[in-house]
Parts: sequence; structure tokens; C-alpha cells
Amino acid sequence: MIVQTYTEELNTKGRNDCVEITGAVQKAVTRAKLRQGLATVFVTGSTAGVTTIEFEPGLVRDLKEAVERLFPESLRYAHHESGGDDNGFSHLRASFIGPSLSVPVADGKLQLGTWQQIVLVDFDIRPRTRSYLIQLIGE
Repeated sequence: MIVQTYTEELNTKGRNDCVEITGAVQKAVTRAKLRQGLATVFVTGSTAGVTTIEFEPGLVRDLKEAVERLFPESLRYAHHESGGDDNGFSHLRASFIGPSLSVPVADGKLQLGTWQQIVLVDFDIRPRTRSYLIQLIGE
């Protein structure tokens, strides 16, 4: 059985920046020689999330606008009163999307749909260097 963990980093712009990471995840699968199993992607940090989307400009804009409607930046959040940053909405957006995603692997390939890509979304209020883990389990 293969159990392999890789740590990746990328620079983000913050403010709902959506970055495609499908290629990095597939590269890890290939490097580990995983034929059958599961690839899990986990972003470390409480103001970013991982999901799938059709990574095209219109839909990426729709995602950004949707999280703004659900968790508007203009509201006052209790987190702001607790001495934290003024990014309560960032934490809620990340919690809503979630920090991880698991994708089956068959014949050495991620089993994603034709129009389905893996993305990391940074909801924080400033640019950052984000770390995420790719953990592979299988044979």
C-alpha cells in the first residue's frame, strides 16, 4: 500500500482568489506511481478552502459573487470585536467551502469529470503564500 504526502505552496491574491491546482495533484499521483486509491487535498489555514468547479472565467466570477452574497464583507462580524483581523467573513466563507477534498484515482488518473477541476480559494483580506497537502493512499 502506498501512503504518500506532499506539501505544495502557491501565492494568492486574497479576496476570493481562485487558483486551479488539478495539475499539481495529478503530478503527485504520477510521481507516487499510485494506480488505484484516493487523493486528498487539504489546505492549511482557516481562511481558504478547496473544492471543484469548472475553471472558466465566468463561473469563477459567479463563485466569487455567490460567496460575497452569502457572507458580505460589509457586515460586522463578532470575530472583528475579539481582537482578530477584520476578516470574519473570510473564515465563514472558508468554513462553508471546506478545507479538503478527496478524489478517487483509477488507472493512475484523478477521476474528475470533463469540466471539473480542483481549485484552492483564498478568502482572506490580503495576498498570502498558501500551503496545502496532497495525501495519496492506495496501490
